[in-house]
Amino acid sequence: MDKTTKNDKNIIQITTVPSVLNLIYPPTCGICGKLDTNFLCNKCYKVLKKEAIYGIEKNQNEENLFDEHFYIFKYEGIIRKLILQYKFQDKSYLYKTFTNFLLKNEKFFQILKSYDTIIPVPISKKRYRERGYNQSYLLAKEIAKNIEIQLENDCLLKKINIVEQSKLNKENRVKNIQGVYELRNDKRLRKKSILLFDDIYTTGSTVNECCKILKKGYPIKIGVLTIAKD
Repeated sequence: MDKTTKNDKNIIQITTVPSVLNLIYPPTCGICGKLDTNFLCNKCYKVLKKEAIYGIEKNQNEENLFDEHFYIFKYEGIIRKLILQYKFQDKSYLYKTFTNFLLKNEKFFQILKSYDTIIPVPISKKRYRERGYNQSYLLAKEIAKNIEIQLENDCLLKKINIVEQSKLNKENRVKNIQGVYELRNDKRLRKKSILLFDDIYTTGSTVNECCKILKKGYPIKIGVLTIAKD
């Protein structure tokens, strides 16, 4: 609480907002629910550490429109379960758990810092109203804040709501995603290195379509960062 003196008769002691929020919604580990200010307890951190790969892949496929791909996990087991909860079960707070785990790896952290700008893969307005948040934006915002790079959330927009990619095979995913994104404020991207963020990399159709649009802004490089790779 804020301190007052005996003469401050007309001053009401006010608890700071973060303290009040922590009392009402105490920070807990996103995995086990144990109280923890980092949203990730030591026990669950060790569980994630065993699953972590920290993959760094230079693009060698001519069909891909990005330069390199960074990912933390394989999309399986507990990671798959957490990502599905994060996206579809209203557990938006898991962005803090994922971010706090990622930032514990100093080497990976430094590589990401080499980029100028991070851009989250957008979702449609309809999907946003249904879900209440863009899972990629929450993580990208937290990463940008912690590694001190620029966050751009209004350059790449999704103008059309489509069938969820996870419900389609590879061929239909490519067709489904074509023409759904548009570029705005492209001058902000010129001569910048861009880190495109998405939650999962499966066939690459979503990030490649995004990269195709982003390249219209003439960036010098595009990297892709995902929580997991299928």
